[in-house]
Amino acid sequence: MEHLNTERRRWTEEETTLALYLYFQLPFGKLHAGNPEIRELATAIGRTNSSVAMKLCNFASLDPVITGSGRKGLDGASKLDKTMYAQFTHSWSRLVNEGEDLWADRVLKSHLMPTPASVQLERRSFNYEAYQGSISEVEAVTTQRIGQGFFRRAVMANYEETCCITGIAEPKLLVASHIKPWAVDEGNRHNPANGLLLSATMDKAFDQGLMTVTTCGKVTVAQRLLKHTSPQTRSFFAAYDGAQLQAATRFGADTDLLDWHNRVRFEDKHLFL
Repeated sequence: MEHLNTERRRWTEEETTLALYLYFQLPFGKLHAGNPEIRELATAIGRTNSSVAMKLCNFASLDPVITGSGRKGLDGASKLDKTMYAQFTHSWSRLVNEGEDLWADRVLKSHLMPTPASVQLERRSFNYEAYQGSISEVEAVTTQRIGQGFFRRAVMANYEETCCITGIAEPKLLVASHIKPWAVDEGNRHNPANGLLLSATMDKAFDQGLMTVTTCGKVTVAQRLLKHTSPQTRSFFAAYDGAQLQAATRFGADTDLLDWHNRVRFEDKHLFL
């Protein structure tokens, strides 16, 4: 049975942050009142499951990729929803910072559950202002790359848990791959548009510059693989050379970041210079 609260009250900024933090980690098809994570959030903030599900669907109406694909959220997005949606989609690290702290303090505690070690580690020394300006890569590694869990789940949701090149749909075989690496671009570390969901082999090829994706979404494989001495290697990668990337459900891959990968990371970068 849903946790009932008959008092009609406005959503606070804190509650809206929690809802947004969850929204970006869930595929569009899981924005319903029966979702266990939606139910957990509803219990924590004293709202009904339906109320939280509706709030997430309100966010969907602000999502241009979702609305552009013919799908629709609900039309009840408030001024606060619109403001915070715009703020967080331009400052992903702030959403990760605030969302993870609030989730640990309000949602996990509301279920009398101990904070998982991974969350404790992430929260131990993460201060947004310090992170924004002075946190070193050594410190970031020490704290297990703050927000990597959020980034993975957001990219998984963005491609509906399917490799955007091969179509492989087993989560244990998929990697949320950064287009522009974590160490290179602080501002896009948590941005789902800086991510591609790739099978482990494709992730490795992409990371090593043996494959890239053009700004038009076309897969381009390095000649080293297309002319490899191993026929199995040649045939495997040739099957995807020139293939079109699967469309994202929310955030299309950022073309500026793809352009960077083409010109800087790709082994055959001369094709793009």
